[in-house]
Amino acid sequence: MSEKKERRILVAVDEGEESMHALSWCLSNLVHPNSDDTLILLYSKPPRPVYTAIDGPGGYLFSADVTAAIERYGDQVAHNVMEKAKKVCADLQPQVKVETKVENGDPRDVICEAAEKLAADVLVMGSHGYGVIKRAFLGSVSNHCAQKAKCPVLIVKKPKS
Repeated sequence: MSEKKERRILVAVDEGEESMHALSWCLSNLVHPNSDDTLILLYSKPPRPVYTAIDGPGGYLFSADVTAAIERYGDQVAHNVMEKAKKVCADLQPQVKVETKVENGDPRDVICEAAEKLAADVLVMGSHGYGVIKRAFLGSVSNHCAQKAKCPVLIVKKPKS
């Protein structure tokens, strides 16, 4: 008889409906009830923008108050996304083990690095479904991760309504 192996399923979540749809799909189709699977919810806080002056020698400097407010806002967004994701988990699979991770940086790099560092068995992501033009300008996080992640990547597209 084969031994049951715990799977580590990494799900990238963000503010978009697409990532919550991918999480719901994962809970309904990939995570088995009463399994030893661990679901790791990952949110990537985008790096703070750097502003420079085009005409002048310096750049725009923010006061400590403004910098702190920007940081608090980013923390609150991360908290809200994680709370929403944990609620989805509790509603669909209350018995599943859930871990949360919030990392700073470009989501493409953060997600791929986390998948490797956390020894994920599979990475689940949503897709915004951008067309060719938008994808060329904005880039595709899911496409990047599908190419660079060192584990299988499952991209879940939200059906058009």
